[in-house]
Amino acid sequence: MLTRIEAQQRVVRLQARLAESGIQAVLLLMPVDIFYFTGTRQNSALWVPAEGEPVLLVRKSLVRAKAEGLIDDIRPFPSSKELSALLGREGDKVGMTFDAVPVAQHAWYSKVLPGRTFTDVTMTVRELRSVKSPAEIDMLRHSAEKLCSIFREVPTFLKAGMREVDLAAEVESRLRRIGHEGYVRMRAFNQELFGGMAVSGGAASYGFFDGAVTGRGLSSAAPQGASFDVIRENEPVLVDFVGVFNGYIVDMTRMFVVGTLDAELQHAFKVSLEIQEAVRRAMVPGAICEEIYKQAAAMAEAAGLGGNFMGMPGEQSRFVGHGVGLELDELPVLAQGFVMPLQAGQVVAVEPKFVLPGKGAIGIENTFVVTENGSERLTELADDVVAL
Repeated sequence: MLTRIEAQQRVVRLQARLAESGIQAVLLLMPVDIFYFTGTRQNSALWVPAEGEPVLLVRKSLVRAKAEGLIDDIRPFPSSKELSALLGREGDKVGMTFDAVPVAQHAWYSKVLPGRTFTDVTMTVRELRSVKSPAEIDMLRHSAEKLCSIFREVPTFLKAGMREVDLAAEVESRLRRIGHEGYVRMRAFNQELFGGMAVSGGAASYGFFDGAVTGRGLSSAAPQGASFDVIRENEPVLVDFVGVFNGYIVDMTRMFVVGTLDAELQHAFKVSLEIQEAVRRAMVPGAICEEIYKQAAAMAEAAGLGGNFMGMPGEQSRFVGHGVGLELDELPVLAQGFVMPLQAGQVVAVEPKFVLPGKGAIGIENTFVVTENGSERLTELADDVVAL
């Protein structure tokens, strides 16, 4: 778990970035950001000045925040009249993560902290969080081991004739019993995810979720994930779940079939493995994320599957990998338009997948950490399609 020393180091790195940008302080309101810098996820606001000690202002639970928190100044959230005297002074430039703070919250703080100019520090916070410490990588490795242990059990309960939702529920139940926390935090607006999905056949990919495979879901109010559809012989069964332990998320997909996959699906799976290997080799410090995505897309096109890569034809996602950590959609993103270089310590879920209308979805996903010597795979489980 997070130590006091590491929490202090995180704050120091944030303060250095604030000083470089001429920002006097940052006000963090997103719970996952607060947890990252303090070690506690309570209803609170975190004030980090460019110089001096951070202050955590807690609405509830102050008792638990003090027991868990790894910064020294943890106090009750004051009245609105007291905030202005407590948090900086007029004329200060104050950072806020505009990607996640509601307009109403921004307006309220603008009112109670008059004279401050609020500026966006979203990328600063997300970039800092994207580079994982050795302790974080150890927690991600633990999450991967736990998740792999349940994936190994899938052949013992997957059968033709069972519903997608029953397969998903069995995976969810087994994960929960070994400590899966259930929360799958996502930062992007309008995105939701219920732990993962088990989908089969031709209904594997249509829905709002910004991913290659979405599933039908159980209703139009929950149009993502497993459905009531029955799993049939000789159809691909895609099992895509995250493991969340100690707050840290890894992501993995494996393919199963009761019977045999047809030749077109087998070809698409072979290409997905080839793309995964090419991406793995390309993920080195300094590599440009967009270039890695373009390489993956070009390989799909060369294999005759460009129109099926990362989604239904016409509804494709323009990425092949996404950062993971305390959230499922962290930086970096191996995506079109994302021209930032990779850094050692970043952790990426690589997921080359194909959707073949009428036949289903097929592909692979593993979580890798970028190191100085290349990338290291965390989800250690054979990639092969498991035929039952």
